[in-house]
Amino acid sequence: MAQKKVTLGIEIGGMNTTFGLVDISGNCFVESKIPTKLNESPEALFERLFKKIKKIFKERGGEFDLLGIGVAAPSANYYKGTVEYSSNLNWIYVNIKDMVRKYYDLPVVIANDANAAALGEMKFGVTKKMKNFIQLTLSRGFGSGIVADGNILYGSSGFAGEIGHSIVEKNGRLCGCGRRGCLETYVSTGGLIRTYFELLSTSNEVSVLKEFRPSELTYELILKAAKNGDKLAINVFDYTGKILGEALSNVVAYLNPEAIILSEGIASAGDLLLNPTKYYMERNMLNLFQGKVEILLSGLVKGNVAILGASALVWHEIQKKKNNP
Repeated sequence: MAQKKVTLGIEIGGMNTTFGLVDISGNCFVESKIPTKLNESPEALFERLFKKIKKIFKERGGEFDLLGIGVAAPSANYYKGTVEYSSNLNWIYVNIKDMVRKYYDLPVVIANDANAAALGEMKFGVTKKMKNFIQLTLSRGFGSGIVADGNILYGSSGFAGEIGHSIVEKNGRLCGCGRRGCLETYVSTGGLIRTYFELLSTSNEVSVLKEFRPSELTYELILKAAKNGDKLAINVFDYTGKILGEALSNVVAYLNPEAIILSEGIASAGDLLLNPTKYYMERNMLNLFQGKVEILLSGLVKGNVAILGASALVWHEIQKKKNNP
């Protein structure tokens, strides 16, 4: 039997490190994860990770032909193959590419999680026919990947696209980056929870969640309450959509995308977030762009978005080499 040609996609997250083997059509044959222990060294994390990966290859025999490895991580630098100043991982400078090559002598591609998600969307999701779009990952943080003319925009030093760290509120909420008022502090799972308590303190609305403490309340509880008609919870999504929509009206003026894709985390709220975001983006957008930019939910399969994105990093490089031998 012919071996399946696959790439290994790895996503290093603050809670878990996930990985899987993906073919050129986006079929995920193996999917697994290990906990990311923030008190251990990167070397120890990769030792645990590749011990598990090698065990899987041994169990599956010669089923797969591994072509390369893609790694998605917060604050990753595509040019250097490093992770730098990652507050989510508490890593100052880690050479991921060199670390991976200790285990496999194969092509290795590194990018931040949002850039990987954008490539995954372009290869396997709703933007297959688009060449200019922006991918937003709205989970614990706010990631953004910019695709221009069919390629990720990395910028001069590899860190282009930090839309989540644009200031949307002067002297606003304190961000993990050390500044105040970053978009990420409002449009993320944690930002949504902070908004709930801020609105609760000034609202007369009755809410089923009012007895929860900040340490107990979750995004999922707010979403469930909003879907059940809790007015305060609905207002939280309206406010979050307002902040996001206003910010995106500026982003559109800079980049002129065909579409903006929302994925992960609070994107699961669907129309509760989409509708106010669209409204405030259109309301504040330069008339040159009004009615010309779609806001869409990701088309990647829930649960393995990160794996598909990380594996797409390698498939994209393979395709580029074929097109430019």
